[in-house]
Amino acid sequence: MSTMKRAALGVRMHSGWGVVVAVSCDGDSVEVLDRRRIVTTDPGIPGAKQPYHYAVGLGLGESERYLANCAAVSERLALEAVSEVVRKLKGQNWLIAGSALLLASGRLLPSLSKILASHALIHTAEGEFFRNAVWQACERLEMQVTAIRERELEERTKAAFGQEASRMERTIASLGSSVGPPWTKDHKMAALAAATILAG
Repeated sequence: MSTMKRAALGVRMHSGWGVVVAVSCDGDSVEVLDRRRIVTTDPGIPGAKQPYHYAVGLGLGESERYLANCAAVSERLALEAVSEVVRKLKGQNWLIAGSALLLASGRLLPSLSKILASHALIHTAEGEFFRNAVWQACERLEMQVTAIRERELEERTKAAFGQEASRMERTIASLGSSVGPPWTKDHKMAALAAATILAG
């Protein structure tokens, strides 16, 4: 019986959108199985791309309801987008080993009233908000999620690939020439994060 081939997803999010890259690794070669830009906001909801910025203008009770509504919509959109990737891969007989979600600081956030009183915390909270939507989506699809802080990605790569780490980084950076554009920093980081899961 042939063993199923293993794939992993890497995700890097921004405000209201992100990049998902699915890869498989065989020795030191990496294959991009899928890559797409996902949108996790509904343009019909005012302020949805920067929900905490928008919530500042609302009262505390109102902002809680607004953010809960935005979160439900973002989680639904993230679930639809990630499900589509998973369906495609499973249809091609790939076994999904898990997903890597890139984090910014990964710091814990205080209460909503404290967040809304600080511009810096508003930015942090928004980053967490959209990453959390994808996290929830992966968990609902029963996919193991590995959170990787962006500044620790290089360290994780070294731990996963040892002496081959820098060659793996170069391999992934140069994939743009074979897969064509877009192959941005988002795609490279997401692909590398996914590769570390397969190596682990």
